Amino acid sequence: MLSRSHTNKKLLPFIFNKLKVTPNEPFTPPFQALFSTHIVGEKPILPWYAQGIAEAIMRTANLSVPLKIYEIGGGSGTCAKGIMDYIMLNAPPRVYNSMTYISVEISPALAEIQKQTVGEVHGHLSKFKVEHRDATDRSGWGDVEQQPCWVIMLEVLDNLSHDLIYSENQVSPWMEVWVEKQLDREGLSELYKPLQDPLIKCCLEILELDKSNTNQSSAVSKAWSKLFPKPRRCWLPTGCMKLLEVLHAALPKMSLIASDFSYLPDVKIPGERAPLVSTKKDGYSSDYSNYLDAKGEADIFFPTDFWLLERIDHYCSGWLKLQKDKSSTQGKKRRTITLDTSSFMEEFSLPSKTRTKDGYNPLLDDFKNTKFYLSVPTHNIK
Repeated sequence: MLSRSHTNKKLLPFIFNKLKVTPNEPFTPPFQALFSTHIVGEKPILPWYAQGIAEAIMRTANLSVPLKIYEIGGGSGTCAKGIMDYIMLNAPPRVYNSMTYISVEISPALAEIQKQTVGEVHGHLSKFKVEHRDATDRSGWGDVEQQPCWVIMLEVLDNLSHDLIYSENQVSPWMEVWVEKQLDREGLSELYKPLQDPLIKCCLEILELDKSNTNQSSAVSKAWSKLFPKPRRCWLPTGCMKLLEVLHAALPKMSLIASDFSYLPDVKIPGERAPLVSTKKDGYSSDYSNYLDAKGEADIFFPTDFWLLERIDHYCSGWLKLQKDKSSTQGKKRRTITLDTSSFMEEFSLPSKTRTKDGYNPLLDDFKNTKFYLSVPTHNIK
C-alpha cells in the first residue's frame, strides 16, 4: 500500500493499486501488443517496447565500463527481461556478460514474479537481482555510487504521492491542505494551514523561479482579485521531488529514462495536475469528482507535468539552485529531452514490426497520452 502523503499526518483514504499482473493472467490492451509474444495474427514478436528502451541505453551508455541498470517498480519483470534479451542478442558479449540489472521493488509478490519472468532465460539470472525496498528511502541505496548507471521508471510517477495546496484568490498565499475527520458526522473535510512542509516549499520554489520579476502583489492585482476572486488549487508532485532528491544524492552520475501519462482524460477533480480517482464495481469503473468521497479502495493516477519534471530534475542535480545566484555561470549538469511515446519508439524501436494489416500500430497508436523523459549527466557534473 502506498500512502498519498509522505507523512502520516496527511493520510488520505486511498489504497493505491499499481498495475499488477498475476501468473497466467492475460494482458489487456495496450499492454498485450507490447509485452506478449503475439500480436494480432500468429506472427510471434519480441517485446518491442522494451527494445526501444534498450536501444536508447545502448546508443547513449559508455560501454567501456560495466553497464548497470536500476529499474524502479518493475511490475511483472517483462520489461527487464526484454531489455536483457535485447542486450544479449545485440550488444558485444562483454557488455552482456558484465552487466548488472537491479530491480528496486516495494512489493514482495511482484519481486517474486520478476525473478520468475527474468529467470526464463537462464543466462540472465547471474546478472539480475531484486532489492525489496522503498526507492525513496535514502538509506536503502547505501554509499554514494560514482559509477555511471541507468535508472528506468515506467508508470511510477503517476502513483507517487502528491500534496494539495490552496489559495482563496489570485494573490493570497498558498496554504497546505490537510484532511481531518469530522467529529459530528461521518466524513472528511479539508483544513488549510500555512506552508511548513519542506517538499511543498521546494516544489513551489521551483515553480516561482520561472515567474517574471513583476510584483504580483501590486495594487492592480489586488483590486482584480477582489473584483473577480478565483480560488486556486494545485497538486504538487512531492513524491517525485523526494525520489529525485534521493536518486541524485545516491547516484550522481545516473542517466534516467522515465515514461508516464502526460494527461488523463475526463478528470473531474479540480486543480492543476489533478488526479483521476476511480473505483471499479461489478466490472464497471466510476470516477469521483471529489477525492474525499473515495472511501475504501480507489485507484488514483496523477498526470505528469513533464516541464515541471525537468525543472525538478535540474533542481535536484544542483544546477537550478545555482541559478538563484545571478553571478553563477555554471552550465547545466543534465542534458534532457521529452518525447511523445510514438516519437521515442520511431527513433529507438522498430514500429514496422508491430503494424497490423489494416495499418493500426499499437506501439504508436495506443500511447497518445504518454511521454518519455530522458536525462543524462553532462561534463559539468562533479
